[in-house]
Amino acid sequence: MTIHSGYRQQVRLNINGIVQGVGFRPFVYRLATQSNLVGSVLNNQQGVCIHLQGLNTDINKVVHQLKVNPPPLARIDKLLIKEEAIDSSLQHFVIETSTSSDDAVVSISADKSVCGDCLLEMRDPKNRHYQYPFTNCTNCGPRYSIINNLPYDRINTSMANFVMCDECAYAYNDPLNRRYHAQPVSCPKCGPQLNYIDCTANSNSFSALTNQQIISKIVSELNNGKVIAIKGLGGFHIICDATNDVAVKRLRQRKHRKAKPLAVMATNLPNARQMVEGTHKEWQILSSAENPITLMKKRSDMEINLSPSLAPDIDTLGIFLPYTPLHHLLVEAFRKPLVATSANISGLPIITDGNEIKQKLGEVVDGIVDHNRPIVNACDDSVVQVIDDKIQVIRLARGYAPLSIPLSNKLQHHLLAVGAQQKNTQCFAFNENAFVSPHIGDLHNLETNQYFEQTINTFRRLYQFTPEQIIADKHPEYTSSQWAKSQANEQKLPLANVQHHYAHVLSVLATNNYDKQVLAFSFDGTGLGDDNQLWGSECMLADAHNFEVKAHFRSFKLIGGEQAIKQPVRILLALLFDTMSVDEIMTLPINAIQQMDKSTVNNLHNMWLNNSACIECRSVGRIFDAVAVALNLIIENDFEAQAGMLISTHANMAIETELYNDANNLISAPSTSGKLSIISNEDLINDVTPLTSTNTNTNTNIETKSIPIFEPSQLIYQLITRLINTKNSNDLPGVTNQLCLEFIESLSQVVCYMAKLYPSYKLILCGGVFQNKLLYEMTLQHLNRHFNYSLDKVLPSKLVPINDAGISLGQIWYAYQQLNKSQTQH
Repeated sequence: MTIHSGYRQQVRLNINGIVQGVGFRPFVYRLATQSNLVGSVLNNQQGVCIHLQGLNTDINKVVHQLKVNPPPLARIDKLLIKEEAIDSSLQHFVIETSTSSDDAVVSISADKSVCGDCLLEMRDPKNRHYQYPFTNCTNCGPRYSIINNLPYDRINTSMANFVMCDECAYAYNDPLNRRYHAQPVSCPKCGPQLNYIDCTANSNSFSALTNQQIISKIVSELNNGKVIAIKGLGGFHIICDATNDVAVKRLRQRKHRKAKPLAVMATNLPNARQMVEGTHKEWQILSSAENPITLMKKRSDMEINLSPSLAPDIDTLGIFLPYTPLHHLLVEAFRKPLVATSANISGLPIITDGNEIKQKLGEVVDGIVDHNRPIVNACDDSVVQVIDDKIQVIRLARGYAPLSIPLSNKLQHHLLAVGAQQKNTQCFAFNENAFVSPHIGDLHNLETNQYFEQTINTFRRLYQFTPEQIIADKHPEYTSSQWAKSQANEQKLPLANVQHHYAHVLSVLATNNYDKQVLAFSFDGTGLGDDNQLWGSECMLADAHNFEVKAHFRSFKLIGGEQAIKQPVRILLALLFDTMSVDEIMTLPINAIQQMDKSTVNNLHNMWLNNSACIECRSVGRIFDAVAVALNLIIENDFEAQAGMLISTHANMAIETELYNDANNLISAPSTSGKLSIISNEDLINDVTPLTSTNTNTNTNIETKSIPIFEPSQLIYQLITRLINTKNSNDLPGVTNQLCLEFIESLSQVVCYMAKLYPSYKLILCGGVFQNKLLYEMTLQHLNRHFNYSLDKVLPSKLVPINDAGISLGQIWYAYQQLNKSQTQH
């Protein structure tokens, strides 16, 4: 609606988005009163409803401010204006009591880090919030982690049982105070309090200690090398002194975490700069209100004596800043960086309850810092990195999740997508939004499966959400797929199954709201293809309705099935068996092979020959594993993506030591450049016939004519040959670094060749393999440098992970577009 100038009028504004729990109502109150407008503002389950009455020019100014300068934590997805009859009884502008309805569509705000204003008060001895560990206001603090129901009001949060003192109540009810309706508002007189449990003592509770005494107690324990559990916003951390190698090794040993990198909480931004180097964008994200763990490059001239056990053998460090008042109090007293890792047993969800910490991790930690504000909804720390000056989210959690994605067309049905087996998230779509849940985890155990169902129940409770269609992965053995099938049968609901790698592509289409066909590369570690092989190297032309596979890697065998993922030497052997005999293989200078006796290798060779207990696989992630084994970087995988991290670290060494000559003709002549290349036949690449489909599956077109097949066994053979020809063992480290770089480049060549064949399409790079920062950056570099490829043609993933955590959004996008198509046709 256009507001015409020159007269007095009244309008109603309905606003959707992240508009509750972010200081929106007092912001509107101040704007309206300053503009001499009367009316009201209230929260409801649709978002915020505003009535404005006064001169239309003043109304115009308020609407403009709402659009261009909303509160810092707010996000407006839709603002509808409707003129209404003037109500002559309105004399003032007021904030009305929130209302409820049956159909909640408001976006829940994610938890945010403590703001600068609250920190100043917390450090001021004259302020009543001095050294109070739970200081917050409308611009910061817990949101999702404490909410029971909508609308977001104190009675619907875990603060409901804390009765405000007079001073807090005054601030809470004053529209001009920044704590107006800040639901967790409290102070030392009336709010939550810390308590400390000593897991090594007989009388183990120190609840009689003051908050300040508990901080001093923790600092003393940390200085003595102790390992402590401490309650954050969405769960507990396990912390220890990051400069104490003995303490870090003790934590690793107790937690059975052999090599997986540990995150570090810096004391402040200058302290972080002493440990890592970064771009302006990286520092900006690190110090944002979302405050994620940010993967950054370790400084070669590190000014702090960090434990070498934090992130062994890799050149990046996951670093973040304190994000709660309690964290700030602790690091300001301790004055050293801390290891801060999720408090859980490996593979299980983060723990939110102090009693559970004592029960499950009592032998891991020496003490527990708990408090009496319950965590309603668990939420781990987000993990991100920056590529090409854009954020790439690796774990979607605190600060970003729940993540709401606005939909262009209103849905008539409630859709539930249950995601993948690993890095599971769920996606809920109704009305005009899709909501991606926080990180749930790998569905390999009872506890995570229970957390999976708890998350579904949380969204059912918050939004009165009842699914009318369920969407799942095509893999019949995924826990999420089995749950979906069971629920669909039980509730008599329609069930759709979307192919895994296509869903990766769909998630990026969704976050960009892009409806045209794209050239997409979906590279990951696993995922069932439509021919019952494990895919993970697909190049496809895709849109929201179907896809055509245009190229992929030749499949190889996982000898022993899943056992090959745990023992990646089996993957390497399967690739070597294509080009070498067992006797030749046994002479190779590869540690993992030298640790095997010949009879074992013979047995594996027979299994490979007879296709006994083997699974066909064409996954790029598994090729990373094989290369890492061949270069003696790993023998077994200690954690997911270890191979990729190590290969990237060594490749970066090659770049830094100028061992690598980036020739201008690198992309144009890979077969004669003397460098590793997965492209063995240029003629094959240049002879691509458009595909036709005979497949009747609703979301797949399987190739029916010859397409480019890239040869990983030839790549491995080239790599092994280069190793064997390295006569001087002193040259081996440099050659290893060079081969790591050439391997990553050989993958970027595949993207560049296919992009050259289909130059008119926008590109998508997705799947967990493209979380490899060097691969992603090198691919963009070569596209731009050698083909003048405009990088704005590469669709960004924005806040949606390109790993399996984005699968649920991709599944929703498919169902949403099918419904749109059906409605259009009818």
